[in-house]
Amino acid sequence: MMERAKEADVLITNPTSYAVALYYNVGMNAPMVVAKGKGFVAAMLREVAEANGVPIVEDPPLARALFRVEIDDFIPAEHFRAVAETLAFISRTDARLRDKFLAA
Repeated sequence: MMERAKEADVLITNPTSYAVALYYNVGMNAPMVVAKGKGFVAAMLREVAEANGVPIVEDPPLARALFRVEIDDFIPAEHFRAVAETLAFISRTDARLRDKFLAA
């Protein structure tokens, strides 16, 4: 799971309790949960994200909601807008993500 978190597009966190790593590629039906954790595992996911340049976004309600999604499952439709807004915001400041989305 930590290896997959290295390639995530964003880590959504509840500052100390939850962390959910999402991956999205143009053409996918929706973003996918590739890693998640609570407590110690959430802290480790934050460390992996920081070490690998994965943007970290603190959004406690979204982190708690996405934590219910199983690893390798797409996010539910009710969270599309919030996640799309997060990815759009990050892509404006993160060249890696912007290039990934524009390359498709």
